[in-house]
Amino acid sequence: MPLTLPDLPYAKNALEPHISERTLEFHYGKHHQAYVTNGNNLIAGTEYENLPLEEIIKKTAGDKEKAGIFNNAAQVWNHSFYWKCMKANGGGKPVGAIANKINSDFGGFEQFVDEFKKAGATQFGSGWAWLVLDNDKLRIVKTANAENPITQNLKPLLVVDVWEHAYYLDFQNRRPDYLTTFVDKLINWDFVNSQL
Repeated sequence: MPLTLPDLPYAKNALEPHISERTLEFHYGKHHQAYVTNGNNLIAGTEYENLPLEEIIKKTAGDKEKAGIFNNAAQVWNHSFYWKCMKANGGGKPVGAIANKINSDFGGFEQFVDEFKKAGATQFGSGWAWLVLDNDKLRIVKTANAENPITQNLKPLLVVDVWEHAYYLDFQNRRPDYLTTFVDKLINWDFVNSQL
């Protein structure tokens, strides 16, 4: 099944004023689309062209000769997941199962926020900060470039994109401000609960 650009789960202006329509036009319309196009070109006529996206990622992870396929396929997956992690009027404290799990595994929401924002702020260069389920325990991990926790048998629950194209038009070099806004105003906790 060829790689596809999924529909955004909201209008391109739905996350304003926190993430602008202009950012989404570039980030979703250009960057994400380019990963889809390049990935499809790279897998055409190969053993990967009819595999599910997660299988392509797992089968090409760590193989230097397949780095182009991995990078594009993983970026398609990462971005598709990232869009679902946000919603208009999101953010703030979660409710439901994820709230209880955060309290038990991190000792409270504030501790989770500190650790999550620190992971995003200290990811050198381009990458991602994730909340994952490792067996039955929540963990925060960060990955560089296109890396993805599913290659380490971790279950992603939440991600924030810290590649500069995710925030530069709206926040310039102020990555910590973007991370605070993401947590306070954008996280789609309903989606996170659905992944748990």
